[in-house]
Amino acid sequence: MKKIILAVAIIGTCFAEAAAQIEYKVVTVVESIVPMGLGRSRIVESTTPVNYEDFTTARVSGKDGGKQRKVKRGDAKIEGMNETKLLNFYSGMGLNFQNIASNDALITSMMNKMAKKGWELYSVAAGVESKGSKDDKAGIFITRFIFKK
Repeated sequence: MKKIILAVAIIGTCFAEAAAQIEYKVVTVVESIVPMGLGRSRIVESTTPVNYEDFTTARVSGKDGGKQRKVKRGDAKIEGMNETKLLNFYSGMGLNFQNIASNDALITSMMNKMAKKGWELYSVAAGVESKGSKDDKAGIFITRFIFKK
């Protein structure tokens, strides 16, 4: 009986240890919705570790934000990142399906590389920014891939 209790305790400790060591990584894909190839489309991945607590302050009341002024936006900018060039959704003639397929191949390659490094796709969030008018000549399609291991 003592051996069973000891085995259960050891196994429980292993599972607790594994759960406590989860790591997340965000990779962002920005695809331009600008005609004539004038936009910039990229896969962007931070390579600089950052601690969000260095840029966080606590408020005592909803109107007390004085300490937040001491946090400088420029200090939050990181230097190290990987940037992979993608093609824009539109060419001179309109929507370019070859560009979309090419981007899909590059994104798939990135995801396969992440999987080989032990990262598992955990979640995906996507959105579009555009003015939405008939004269709209700008916009982006952004996708955030959240990986964990």
